[in-house]
Amino acid sequence: MAFSLSGKTILITGASSGFGAAAARAFGALQCKLVLGARRVDRLEAVAVEARKAGAVEAHIHALDVTKTASVEAFVKWAGTKTKSVDVLINNAGGAHGMDTVAAGKDDDWEATLQTNVLGVLRMVRAVLPMMPKDAGASILNIGSVAGRYAYEGVAAYCAAKAGELKITQVLRLELNGTGIRISSLDPGMALTEFSTVRFKGDKAKADKVYEGVHPLMPEDVAETLVWMATRPPHVNIDEMIIKSIDQAATFKVFRRKAG
Repeated sequence: MAFSLSGKTILITGASSGFGAAAARAFGALQCKLVLGARRVDRLEAVAVEARKAGAVEAHIHALDVTKTASVEAFVKWAGTKTKSVDVLINNAGGAHGMDTVAAGKDDDWEATLQTNVLGVLRMVRAVLPMMPKDAGASILNIGSVAGRYAYEGVAAYCAAKAGELKITQVLRLELNGTGIRISSLDPGMALTEFSTVRFKGDKAKADKVYEGVHPLMPEDVAETLVWMATRPPHVNIDEMIIKSIDQAATFKVFRRKAG
């Protein structure tokens, strides 16, 4: 039997687009209370409106930059004025920057990737844990990537960062044992979001090429999976899950349909 999240509080980072925005709508449809954070507050406002239309009991927004400890602490302090507890924490903020080889890599790209995907997760968990109820079906859902499991060229820092996210999840699984707080990593493959646009520094033509001839995952596919993970009975923990498009057998093997 599914665990009801109606009236429960869901905190989502990176909620202004992609998986985060889709998750806001999906959990909103379960009549949840939403606490949404991202750097682009104008985009957050639109997501909150969509989530309320979907059925969210409440949808609160606030600026959040997970690469800055002060921003994380200010966000969680603000969240405490909107809710007494956080039932589900979704660490979605992430992203990759550039596709240079290690030999041609740039410090700014590496640091941005590691700050967001690794230290950002650590900061959020540290700050939110005191607000999470024990033995009540609470969940921490971390968005990983197949890149954390299978390496491919040009993304050494991103592969390392997502492998780090996976190890953080595994460590938390041990550290939180006995608390009743569930901890999971959901690792998607190719998905149609702004991910590639960010990776290619806003070059949409390059980003579009990534998905040419492919039926990739959509943000809603990942959001529905997050809902499924969070609504398992409280004694069930989905430790790790990989989700890929049927067209992507591996990071290096993708089926592409010919135009026309």
